[in-house]
Amino acid sequence: MTTPHPQSTDELYQALKENDRRPYGRTRTVTAEELVDAAEQFAEPVPLIDALLELQEAYTYGSEPRKSPVVFARLLTLFDEQPDVFDERLRHQLFWRFKWVAHALRQLPEIPLSSLRQWLTEMRDRYEKADLGLQPYYGQAFQLAAHVGEDTALAYDLWAARTRTRLSDCEACETCQRARHHLRAGDDKEALRVFEPVLAGKESCKEEPARSASYALLPLLRTGATDRARELHLTGYRACRRNPSMSEEVGRHLEFCALTGNEARGLELLAENRNLFDEVDSPLDQLGFLTGVEVLLQRVEALGHGELPAAGYTGRTWTVAALRAEVRGRADDLAARFDARNATTTHAERRRARLDRTPLLEKLELTLRTRELDEVAQPAPVAAPTAPVAPTIPESLPELIIRARELDEVGHPDAQACWARLRTLVATRDYAHPDDPTVGPLVRLRADLLSDEANRAGIKDRFADAAALHEEAAGLYDDAGEPADAAVSRACALLATAEIPPEDEAAVEARTAALTEAHAAMVRLHEETSDLAPYQEARLLRLRATALAVRLQTSGDEEHIAPVLAEVDLLHAFATRHDLAGQISGARVLRVSTHALSGDLPTAVAEIDAVLDRLRTDGPAWHLPRTLGLRGRLQLGLRDAQSAYTDLTEGLRLAADWPADVVDTTRILGDLAEACMHLGRPDEALRHLTRSAEVDLRRGNRIDAYCTYSNAAQLSLDLGRVEDCIALLDSLLAEPDVAAGELDDRLAAQLRLTRARALHTGEDLKAATAEFVALAAESAGWDDDPGSHAMIAAETAVLLGESGEFERAREAADQALAAHAKAPRFEMLSNSLRELARLQAQQQGPDGLADARAFLADAGRIADEARAAGFEAHGRSLDPALAYEHGRVNAYAGEYEDALTALDKALALLGEPGQGDGHVGEWAECVRLAGAVEGIYLERPAPALTRLDAAIGRLTALGHTEETESLTSLTARLRDEA
Repeated sequence: MTTPHPQSTDELYQALKENDRRPYGRTRTVTAEELVDAAEQFAEPVPLIDALLELQEAYTYGSEPRKSPVVFARLLTLFDEQPDVFDERLRHQLFWRFKWVAHALRQLPEIPLSSLRQWLTEMRDRYEKADLGLQPYYGQAFQLAAHVGEDTALAYDLWAARTRTRLSDCEACETCQRARHHLRAGDDKEALRVFEPVLAGKESCKEEPARSASYALLPLLRTGATDRARELHLTGYRACRRNPSMSEEVGRHLEFCALTGNEARGLELLAENRNLFDEVDSPLDQLGFLTGVEVLLQRVEALGHGELPAAGYTGRTWTVAALRAEVRGRADDLAARFDARNATTTHAERRRARLDRTPLLEKLELTLRTRELDEVAQPAPVAAPTAPVAPTIPESLPELIIRARELDEVGHPDAQACWARLRTLVATRDYAHPDDPTVGPLVRLRADLLSDEANRAGIKDRFADAAALHEEAAGLYDDAGEPADAAVSRACALLATAEIPPEDEAAVEARTAALTEAHAAMVRLHEETSDLAPYQEARLLRLRATALAVRLQTSGDEEHIAPVLAEVDLLHAFATRHDLAGQISGARVLRVSTHALSGDLPTAVAEIDAVLDRLRTDGPAWHLPRTLGLRGRLQLGLRDAQSAYTDLTEGLRLAADWPADVVDTTRILGDLAEACMHLGRPDEALRHLTRSAEVDLRRGNRIDAYCTYSNAAQLSLDLGRVEDCIALLDSLLAEPDVAAGELDDRLAAQLRLTRARALHTGEDLKAATAEFVALAAESAGWDDDPGSHAMIAAETAVLLGESGEFERAREAADQALAAHAKAPRFEMLSNSLRELARLQAQQQGPDGLADARAFLADAGRIADEARAAGFEAHGRSLDPALAYEHGRVNAYAGEYEDALTALDKALALLGEPGQGDGHVGEWAECVRLAGAVEGIYLERPAPALTRLDAAIGRLTALGHTEETESLTSLTARLRDEA
């Protein structure tokens, strides 16, 4: 045990309470076993009974059916020997668990059918002797008949027609059994009708509605309710994942993925539930789970992906094909064992029916992160995916080298494919370089390949790598007798070196100085290099202009604008003189960017319109997508979202014609998402964000991808798409590098924090609280960021308060206050402390008043600090909000005079509302609560009505009729009771 052995019954019950908070699984089960051992030391039998009840529950919901009946046998013996010890609570628990044993015995094929029937007879006799209704017995008899595969019509009627008793299964579980009866009869519509109260959340328990949802998925698809099926898959899967007692339900979710074109998600969920291969001790649950697994693996293999890796039994690595063969053998054996026990072929037939199902939909988009099997198969990110139409690559090696250089001279995207082919050829052992003077020596080709690699590193902002590669290429160009190419490579190295982010505090000044020096060095290099071809000289001029443009972007200094424009004019004049279309376009785009950086957006737009006109007539065509992307960003700056949307959409369409590295589609997609938000199209914005993230992920830009996904998750949460948010984050957190702790810890924490908030919004308080507690513990070590810890600890405290754990909530609040002292978070802390006070007073009444007031005292100190610091809250003003909470807390505790005094103070602080007052709703709520306290609880209706009538008149005169509704309702009540 993680805690000392209980030395008293009080300590035992505290340990039982703590264990009850743990999720079902080995840790909870082992602790329950140890607590039974501890309970046996006490003379009193009741603690032992309670410990045995907890242990049986752990076995039952931990999917260990072989052990549950053994524990129950001890309980039954205790009951027979000492019936008077069992009060009404314990007696109810005992008779309830006859059903648990019946369920456990059905799960075990080694238990003879005669023993199952004998147990049901024992249950009936015990119920009759205790004068208990037999509906629960007939329910178990029906479930046995359905399990065996007998005609269930009579058994169903004997159960379903009977009146429920206190020992009947909960209504949600019985609803599921009735609906499954109709499913077995092939009546999807009737089954769904019966399922509806559970699926709608009107009936629930530990296992419902998750269990019903898993059975409803395919019927919903077959009846055309695809959106509902998608919704239930997301909510239902989350409720049963990794849970050994719901492994069969997990299998049905895997089957659902396989039959809706979501095989890649199915493999992802299989990996997430790998523990179920080893932790499920129930043979019947194993059979259900493995059959669902086989449906998925069978589908993946049929699509030609049998060699994909798959998560399976521990101890070895698995491919889809190998795991399918293993699963098939085990599941066939289990079905045969059950059918042998039951003397039927039911389980083999049901299993075959599932395996014979064909996909119900070609593709149903289940999550925001839609993935294909081809992406799962890809062993590593592709740095430069080829264009949709692959360029023609010469077969002749000399022609290929010449073609690559020709394309590279003009900056044509097809050069990438040529360089990639050459890189592969040169790397082979038997590579023989052509003896051709037009091609040049091998050392020159190696320099070309290094230069291409350096350029790709620079595109990914790997500036140090790019600088080193460019320097190496320059040396090889010198060896090859190509001084002009060497000069260009050295200039590239200068720029890349200057762009390496400084690590000191004066980063802006240091980088600005580095870029100034790099530009000066480029000018000297340019002047010292002779025999430059026009395209080489243009590149040097372009690098010079770029260095100054990056300097302007870094410094924001107006004095740096003119030097950029001067260099751009030099480049443009030179490129025009030599008819270098790509450099003409590059020069004009640099001019546009300079105007934009200087804040002159109208001039930038006018200039870029001219650039686009020239590109459409004279090219180069591959410059169009990124130029349209730039124009879209400029339009966003001018707040013309519709024009931005048009440009960005066109840019994205044209980008599809070129290799991925030519255009930064992730930037276009991100800008498109922003345009959609301005246009009121948040769902479309969400699609663009997730596409942008997936592109980054495929290119190996994982940090950028996770940041974008984090934004997408937050947006989906803001839109109320809670399950989409959770499913997206679950998928990201399951990525190997995230799961292994290789991702930046703060970014991983942000993903988990958003997920915890989504769980809270989705009313999964237990899971949300557990995640917040873990995050608060981790963030306590963030010495460089106490403000984030203050925020996380404050939110954790509120969730603990919602759970009624106010001692732990106080501890978390104290952590938040300590962190706040280092990095103030006035509004966040004040809001959390006030909410904690409200929760404690509401839940505990007068008993919680002192602790609630202590929270408010802390909030008062925060408000004083904020006032002294000149802080202005973004939401409610801290002082009136605090006064209102004092009123509400005192009212919950029955201290009505104090409550009214506090509410009057809040109203005085807020002041009378005006026409454009943003606090009208807050003022009206203060009046309402003051009127209720005064008129109802203090029984002074006359002054309360005077207060309310005046407020209604004031609000009506201001046109705030909506805010008067609650006041009018309270006024009517007071007058009726007068």
